Amino acid sequence: MSTRRMRAAVLREQGRALPYSETRPLDVTEVDLDGPGPGEVLVRIAAAGLCHSDLSAIAGTRARVVPVVAGHEAAGVVEEVGPGVVRFRAGDHVVMVFVASWGHCGYCVAGRPNLCESSWEARAKGTLPGGARRLSQDGIPLHHNSGISAFAEYAVTSETSLVAIGEDVPLVDAAVLGCAVVTGVGAVLHTADVAAGETVAVSGLGGVGLSAVLGAVLAGASTIVALDVTPSKLRLALELGATHAVDAREPGAVDAVREASGGGVHHAFEMAGAAASMETCYAATRRGGEVVVAALPDPGATFAVPLAAHASDERVVRGCYMGSCVPARDIPMLVGLYRAGRLPIERLRSRTIALDEINEGFDRLREGEAVREVVTFGEGVR
Repeated sequence: MSTRRMRAAVLREQGRALPYSETRPLDVTEVDLDGPGPGEVLVRIAAAGLCHSDLSAIAGTRARVVPVVAGHEAAGVVEEVGPGVVRFRAGDHVVMVFVASWGHCGYCVAGRPNLCESSWEARAKGTLPGGARRLSQDGIPLHHNSGISAFAEYAVTSETSLVAIGEDVPLVDAAVLGCAVVTGVGAVLHTADVAAGETVAVSGLGGVGLSAVLGAVLAGASTIVALDVTPSKLRLALELGATHAVDAREPGAVDAVREASGGGVHHAFEMAGAAASMETCYAATRRGGEVVVAALPDPGATFAVPLAAHASDERVVRGCYMGSCVPARDIPMLVGLYRAGRLPIERLRSRTIALDEINEGFDRLREGEAVREVVTFGEGVR
């Protein structure tokens, strides 16, 4: 099995002080990558998105095994396939997804591969789904992040972590499909199954939240209320199709949502990962309404439900992981909408950056300045 030397961003320690531009929690360095084993694929990474899930790992609010090559949202080109791989060949353009569903567990058989249990143990141990580690530095093994490790020039991953797309789709745009877009759009179309004419609120306008706004437009929602604390994100939400924008810090934010939606929304999407945002979403729904929670807050965060009113109002609080999606079905569908001009995912990209700028990029994400910054590898990435 051949080994290649490459540059990658290695998280060696969680919880370093701010700003990251000074403490450098992600060490951009050279590492070694073994070639693909059975059922695995070597991908040349073209572009990788900076996500709040990565930020929570850097901050230490979500435990990860370290040292680990970070990153889980990316697109690239297949370089080599391992033994037994028949779905991909060299030259294929692919999107990476952070749940490797093998298709055999009860969830996969029931059509819910986003909940597949096959990759959870591997994720906790920092291995690929088959248990292998292909990353190392000076002979010392490095861990894989979500079976992908996208902040690197190359990645070896399970074939079940990949979805092929057409070569006409710019890879810098496709990079956000496997996490932000599939989660946000899927929350609306699959988890909530928003019907045409229903009313929607989205709290938290990062990449996932703004993707939910795009999903609500696709669903034909009559009212789409966007909530955030950053004026530039509120303006972008309006440009992407939101009908109303509300500063979530205002004391009358809930009243504003209820007034805009005629007494409360049918569906509220909590995309900020904060208890205050959850409280706003719950209070902004009408009787019979639901709150869909797709953000990943601090693991210790809780939300108190008023039980009597919860029962009498028949409200629903529902979780959403990876947009309740079937990647092999939904990513091609999203690509089709993008091609048709109905899903302008390129608008989610705040800027492209080099791998050496990744710590500064996470500072901007933490400060709310960026929606999605995308690391690009090589000249003329498309």
